[in-house]
Parts: sequence; structure tokens; C-alpha cells
Amino acid sequence: MKKQLIAATIISTMMISNVSWASDTTMADEREHTEELVGLSSGIILGAVIGGPVGAFIGALAGTFVGKSVGDGAELSEQKQQLVEQEQQLTQTNEQLMAMSTKQQSLEQVSEKYYQLQSNLAEQKANQLQTLNELTIGMNVQFKTGSSHIEPLFEQQLDNVAYMMSLSPELTIDLTGYADRRGDNDFNQALSEQRLAEVTQYLVVQGIERERLHGQAYGATLPMHQEQNFENDFFDRRVTLKLMAPGSELAAN
Repeated sequence: MKKQLIAATIISTMMISNVSWASDTTMADEREHTEELVGLSSGIILGAVIGGPVGAFIGALAGTFVGKSVGDGAELSEQKQQLVEQEQQLTQTNEQLMAMSTKQQSLEQVSEKYYQLQSNLAEQKANQLQTLNELTIGMNVQFKTGSSHIEPLFEQQLDNVAYMMSLSPELTIDLTGYADRRGDNDFNQALSEQRLAEVTQYLVVQGIERERLHGQAYGATLPMHQEQNFENDFFDRRVTLKLMAPGSELAAN
């Protein structure tokens, strides 16, 4: 009975002392000391029951370590959980970065392909325009003096033009009619209009839509050479044909 009273006295004294000491600690250490107090109190009670005052003292020391171990274990478990969550977030971020990188590479590939197609298209248009300009050279239908009749030699040339037009439906033709400077202006204007009409009709008969043929007659107002002579008059009696691709009118101007 005496041992129990002594043990109770020691337990009460140590618990009061521990509670007082715990209340004076800072908020940052409250959790750790509370866990120690739990272990300490548990150890005192256990020790007092088993071995009296001495057992209570020994139990208090053991209980302190028990409480500290319990607290450290809980803190370690919490840190481990935080580490797992951070690793999960890192994995998700890495996956998002890889997805963004894949999309960026795909976008760069599409942009590069689009640029290449644009370059090829521009090159093709340039080549086509150059070809049309080369074909335009010498595409003149010449006429005898005062005549609008198309000679067989130039009929073959017009047949080739019509065939080319059938292969390229986007092409149109710009036709211009002329006359030499012999005769009066009214006659020469009418003659150039008649020559233009003959060439246009010939192409229509070959299957070329009239809407694709654009013409204008200038009479003798635009001679090829300033000096008038027999040779220059021959070149002035003509209808000139110029193949035009879409948009090439602006480029030609």
C-alpha cells in the first residue's frame, strides 16, 4: 500500500511537471513534446504498476523513448506520403512535357511540309510562266497585203495552240490584230479587226471556248519598227497570240 501511495505521488508530480513544461514550449515543438509526454505518462503508469517508484522512473524513461518513436514514425510516414505525391506529380508533368514536345515536333513537320509545297508551287508557276513567254515568241499569224485569209502554214500553228489549250483548261489567249501603214487608217483598222476575227473563229472551230479568247485590234497604230519598208510591212500584217495563265496578266504587266 505504501508503494502504491509513493508511486501515485511520483506519478502526479511528474505529470504536473510535464504538463507545465509542455505548456511553456513553442507551437513548432508542441507536437513532438506532446508525443514524448504521452510516452512518458504511459511509461510512468506502466512502471509504477510493475515496480513501484523505481519502476515508475524507469518506465518514464522508457515511455519517453516509446512516445518519441511513435512520433518519429508518424512524421516519417507523412514525409513518405508527400514524397510519393511529389513523384506522381513529377511523372504527370513529365508526361505532359513529352506530349507537348510530340505536338511541337508534329507542328514543325507540318509547317516544313507546307513550306516545301508552297516553294514547289511557286517554282512550278515560275516555270509555267517562263514556258508561256517562250511560246509567245514567234506566235504570230502573218497575212498577205490587204488579206485576212489564214495561210496553211499558220493553220498548223493554230492547231498546235488549240491542242495546248485543250491540255491546259486554265489557259487563256490574248490576241491582238494589226495592219501595215499602207492605206488609210479606217481601212487598216477594219482589216486588223477582220484578221483578229478570223484567227479567233479558227480556234473556236478547233474546240476552244470563245470566253478563253480575248482580243483587240489596233490597225496600223502600233508598227513593230519606226521605219516603213517592204520587209517591215510584212511583220506588221499579223495577229499576235499570247498564252496567259491565271494571274500571269499581272506578272506580264
